[in-house]
Amino acid sequence: MSTGERPPVAPAVGPFEVDPRTLRHLADAQVNVELDTGDMILNLGPQHPATHGTLRLVVRLDGERVVAADPVIGYMHRGYEKLTEFRTYPQVTTLINRIDWLSSFANEVPFVSAAEQLMGIEAPPRATYIRTVLTELSRIATFLLFLGEMGLQVGAITPAFYGFRDREHVLNLIEGATGGRFHPNFNRVGGLKDDLPWGWVNETRQAMQTVFDACDTFEDLVAGNEIFEVRTRGIGIIPGDVGAAYGVSGSNLRASGVDWDLRRDAKPYLAYPDLDFKVWTHPDGDSYARYWVRLQETRESARMVLQLLDGMPDGPIMAKVPRVIKVPEGEVWVETENPLGQMGYYVVSKGATGPFRVKIRSASFSNVSLLPWLLRGVYVPDVITILASLYFILGDIDR
Repeated sequence: MSTGERPPVAPAVGPFEVDPRTLRHLADAQVNVELDTGDMILNLGPQHPATHGTLRLVVRLDGERVVAADPVIGYMHRGYEKLTEFRTYPQVTTLINRIDWLSSFANEVPFVSAAEQLMGIEAPPRATYIRTVLTELSRIATFLLFLGEMGLQVGAITPAFYGFRDREHVLNLIEGATGGRFHPNFNRVGGLKDDLPWGWVNETRQAMQTVFDACDTFEDLVAGNEIFEVRTRGIGIIPGDVGAAYGVSGSNLRASGVDWDLRRDAKPYLAYPDLDFKVWTHPDGDSYARYWVRLQETRESARMVLQLLDGMPDGPIMAKVPRVIKVPEGEVWVETENPLGQMGYYVVSKGATGPFRVKIRSASFSNVSLLPWLLRGVYVPDVITILASLYFILGDIDR
């Protein structure tokens, strides 16, 4: 029942004042609620320029941060381990120099060395020196491409042009000696196909000066760039113990402070025991460290090539081997320090003209196995930088 009293009247407010009741209403309406939109699945690859080949990354994102990343491999399915069982030993080099197609010559060396160990023969000193020179030239060519492409991944296209340009000088040397630009097929059981052509040594000396100049350019243009440093320092850190546990090797592991190089620390092979060289490491383990280590190793490889040319012995390039090569029954494991890391061949022979079984330990396969651990918690743009810094080749991953 009405009491006859009027309801209270709101006090009048001026044109620039807010009604107190409105303020109380707004305060009551403020609720801190985070909308749960769920994770998003993003596919990088298998046909994507940032994955450096037919690698597929299934990335689960919370906003722009990676929650989980699963690499999906096997899109190439070349089966070169099985194919070696249906080839003679000289024919196998045609298959295996396509594993890491950027440093093909280096892939041939450990397999041929395995066959030579089973046969109890040794390549002549001159052939050993030439093998070492061409292996280091393969390393230089591979790293020059990396030094340019790494800048491209953070938005700088000029370093990529420099990398391709300077790499041509080294590829010309490999082609001049072997006849093959990408797939030399130059090694033979017991030595090499041919000797070095006339004038090749002097041309190589000049090209090494070009390599030194290229490294100086990359150090100023890329490594010293503040944008590049912001995009790579502290990004994709691999602790040394974690990298070793996952089987990471090569420059990626040395960039995490692990002083390990098969050219120095493994069973002596090629002409490395005759060389004076430094193993470069970096304590940070991030994307910048991996770039820096490969930059220093490019210079070091050029110095090693010059030492080899100065000490190049005379003599034959082939040992005495049977016309039809039959490897005695046995098994052997040979590992080398390839440009991408540890490359190993486990060869089983039953006394035939071709291997009975071959198991290949490629560097990129182990390096990529770290991705689910490494990419967790990073932002999407950093995924591309980290992939580039690991520097893998899909032929080195897929079996």
